[in-house]
Amino acid sequence: MNVVDSSGWIEYFLDSPRADLFANAIEASQLLVVPVISIYEVYKFLVKQTTEAIAGQCIEVMQRGRVIDFTPNRAIAAAKMAHLHQLAMADAAIYSIALEHKATLWTQDADYQNLPQVEYFSKG
Repeated sequence: MNVVDSSGWIEYFLDSPRADLFANAIEASQLLVVPVISIYEVYKFLVKQTTEAIAGQCIEVMQRGRVIDFTPNRAIAAAKMAHLHQLAMADAAIYSIALEHKATLWTQDADYQNLPQVEYFSKG
């Protein structure tokens, strides 16, 4: 199972030079877990950079994976991860959902760099 951090989705959708780092995880939609918080973050970013129509098409691609809602139990798990690893709320939610589903988290966010079950790609 795979979870792609919002930054990875954005690289993929913008077809940046780093898009290939995330393509395999994204394109294997049968193994893809998509936290609903990632949909929020990606849409928010893309609607500013592109158009509503393009952002909406990208969200449709995200929904090919298994979309996971943010429930009260997941909020508590995220709060524990935030406390344990000093993560921001969205980062903690995404990471705790990856752990819950025994998924690898694909990211370029340094906040996750040394955590278990993370495939981290340095920007530098």
